[in-house]
Amino acid sequence: MKESRDKADTPRRTFVPPVTFLIVALVAGILLVLGTMVDRRPPQPSADQAFPTPPAGLAAPPAHSAAPPLPRSEPVRIRIPAIGVNASLARLGLDRAGALRPPPDGDPGVAGWYGGGTAPGSRGTAVTTGHVDTRDGSTGVFYRLGAVTKGETIEIDRADGRTAVFTVDAVEVYDKDRFPDRKVYGPSGRPELRVITCGGGAGDGGYRGNVVVYATLTGARHDKSGAKAG
Repeated sequence: MKESRDKADTPRRTFVPPVTFLIVALVAGILLVLGTMVDRRPPQPSADQAFPTPPAGLAAPPAHSAAPPLPRSEPVRIRIPAIGVNASLARLGLDRAGALRPPPDGDPGVAGWYGGGTAPGSRGTAVTTGHVDTRDGSTGVFYRLGAVTKGETIEIDRADGRTAVFTVDAVEVYDKDRFPDRKVYGPSGRPELRVITCGGGAGDGGYRGNVVVYATLTGARHDKSGAKAG
């Protein structure tokens, strides 16, 4: 993996247009390649979980109707009950090259979200990422992400006291050199979520692809009362 490194000098402030975000977010998925797990290859999505392949550059249609979007609020925790994920979310920023910094390498159990983009539950495409494993062989927070299936839920706890509930539309795995950035990261008029980690075959240079979970906001609740939020 080509890791981001902090520099002593301050990056020049530049304007990042929406289209550029697609490329930036693409790097977020690619930069999660941290090591090889040849002896313990993580679960991979089955072929019948994926969307039918859309025309090049176009996003696949979501499988579920969306709930009304929520006001923007910082996400603080992600839960994926089907694979036992219950992890805090770190806000991720960009490095000097415009790439999204990965979650902390020293704590593979922490996931991250792109704080400069859509907040999970708000209108648009929110991006979350996490390690599949580490160089020393420890499993990461999203080690079993490829085992997620359509219809399962992803919950995001937010700072405003709401929990955004997403339903999985599809799970796909892509080679890094053929990663469909516009399909994965393109803007949406609906509240959608992408969860990304490494996947595909592994070699000396790390994983050759990325697993991507597509999900749509289908509900929200207040943590204490369980009442519907809107």
